[in-house]
Amino acid sequence: MMDKIHALFLPKAASDIAQLWDYLFDFLIGISLFFFVPTFLVTIIFLYKYRKKEGVKATPIHGHTTLEIFWTAVPTLIVLVLFAWGWVVYQKMVIPPKGAYEIKVVGKQWFWQFNYDNGHQSVGDIYVPAGQRIRLTMTSDDVIHSFFIPDFRVKSDVVPGLYSSLWFIPNEPGEHIIYCSEYCGSAHSKMLGKVKVLSEEDWREWLESSKSAGDDLASLPPVERGKKLYQLKGCQACHSVDGSIVVGPSFKGLWGTTQVMEDDSKHVVDANFVKQMIEYPEKLVVKGYPRVMPSYLGILTEEEIMALIEFIKSLATVE
Repeated sequence: MMDKIHALFLPKAASDIAQLWDYLFDFLIGISLFFFVPTFLVTIIFLYKYRKKEGVKATPIHGHTTLEIFWTAVPTLIVLVLFAWGWVVYQKMVIPPKGAYEIKVVGKQWFWQFNYDNGHQSVGDIYVPAGQRIRLTMTSDDVIHSFFIPDFRVKSDVVPGLYSSLWFIPNEPGEHIIYCSEYCGSAHSKMLGKVKVLSEEDWREWLESSKSAGDDLASLPPVERGKKLYQLKGCQACHSVDGSIVVGPSFKGLWGTTQVMEDDSKHVVDANFVKQMIEYPEKLVVKGYPRVMPSYLGILTEEEIMALIEFIKSLATVE
């Protein structure tokens, strides 16, 4: 019965702590209805029964001490119960237990980057095993973000220069949306991701396969390698490959075009231009686009930059 009621008001409860928040939600709704319905009915009755008649002088009321104590003490007690209950559940959410698998999270405009203990990275989507304790240690690379998984009922601000943490136990395999719930710039609404909950066996296989991802990437042809890097390094958060405008210019048809900069200078999109935009984006900002591109100097190797250049070049002939 309660599951059907929850389905009307809440997203699916997909973690262990979600149920704890839902119990608190049930209590809050229940106590609200308990007082609202009788109060509303009594108000309607009094509205008609004690309606002032014309020509009748109203009699002033000087108060009722017992009633005033009652309607002050009872709400105070309810608020204290709600505070204590909420505090206990909140503490459980933000204090990770020992033995939890830790994943480091970095928020950037406008994507999430996840770093695993085997050195692997994923961008946008996080992979976790069902039934295991997962700890997220989070910080931001630029502005304040807020990491929010509605299905898990977990949320925490992600602040530059600080570390915040939360933890959860996913109930079962499936996918759940990640939102940024703190306005962080023009593409804030596009800062989405997914929690991909795998079975224990599938997750172990995914971890093992990710160990050799770097070697496999190096063996790919330049265009294919560039495409993989475009996905892994978060380029898709700002640059589309279908001609649509997200935050920065689309990579489709970009190669060989002439772009006008903020200072009205003109540059042809060639290898040197792309390399400079990757390493020193603050020096070349295309007119009409925000100045938000982070520098990848020291993050991407020369071989990786060359692969990205080949990928962008390949999109010049895509119809």
